[in-house]
Amino acid sequence: MEDFLKRIECYKVTYQQLDPDDYDKDLSFIKVINVGQRFLVNTVQDYIQSKIVYYLMNIHVQPRTIYLCRHGESEHNLHGRIGGDAGLSSRGKQFAQVLKEFLEEQQIVDLKVWTSQLKRTIQTAEALRVPYEQWKILNEIDAGVCEEMTYEEIQDKYPDDFALRDQDKYHYRYPGGESYQDLVQRLEPVIMELERQENVLVISHQAVMRCLLAYFLDKSADELPYLKCPLHSVIKLTPVAYGCKVETIHLNVEAVNTHRDKPPNISRSRKREDALETVPPHD
Repeated sequence: MEDFLKRIECYKVTYQQLDPDDYDKDLSFIKVINVGQRFLVNTVQDYIQSKIVYYLMNIHVQPRTIYLCRHGESEHNLHGRIGGDAGLSSRGKQFAQVLKEFLEEQQIVDLKVWTSQLKRTIQTAEALRVPYEQWKILNEIDAGVCEEMTYEEIQDKYPDDFALRDQDKYHYRYPGGESYQDLVQRLEPVIMELERQENVLVISHQAVMRCLLAYFLDKSADELPYLKCPLHSVIKLTPVAYGCKVETIHLNVEAVNTHRDKPPNISRSRKREDALETVPPHD
C-alpha cells in the first residue's frame, strides 16, 4: 500500500485533469469518482458511448460470488430431445434437493436466485425453499422448427441445417428460432444486472449458461457454443482483478451427458453416421 501511495504522489506531478467546462468541453468522456460514488459524463454522442457509460455505472468492486447451474435433469434430457418445456426426471428432482443442501452448507449472505420461465428451472428452484425471480430472457435458446426433436431426427429431416450449424454454430440460426449470437444479445440485461448484484445463483439452461460463462471468462465466439456445462454441477465464479476465479462443483447426482462436440466431418454431403458421430447416448 505504501508503494502504491508513493506512485500516486508521483503521478500528481504530471497529471492534468480534464476540464469539461472549457478546454475539454467538446471531448467525450466519463469520469468515475471514488470507484462509482459519483460520475461525470461529458458529450456522449452515440450508441456505443452510451452503452459504455451504462456499463461503467453498473459495475462495482465489492466482493461477490456468482453461482451458475443448469436445471435438474429433465425428461427430455433422458430422451435426447432439445428445447421444449418438460419437467424434471427423478434424478433431476434428486439434484434439486442436493442443491438445496449445498447452498445451506455454503451459508451465502443475501443470496438471490434467478430462473427462466421454463418448468424445469422453476421446479429446481422450488425445491430450494427460498424466494426466486423468474426471467423470461433466461429461457433456453429457441430451436424453432427443431424444438423437442432429437439430433437424429434433425439430421434425418433437416440434414443441410444440421451441417450448417456444425460449420458455424455461433451464427447459425434455427429456422424460426435463434442463434447463439441472438441469445447473447438477449442476455445483455441479465449480464448487466449480474454486474450490479452481489451474491446470485442463476438456474438456467445449457446454451444460456454457455453465454454467461463466455462473458465472465472472456471466451471467443468460436469457443462459446462448445463450453462444457454439465447437468448436476455448479460453477462458482468469483470476480477478481482482470478476470474470474472459477470452481466447478459436482454434486454427485448421476445425469445424462448432453454435450455434443463439433464432429470432424462438417460437410453438407457427409454420411448420416458422420453427422451423428458426437451425439451423446440417450434413451
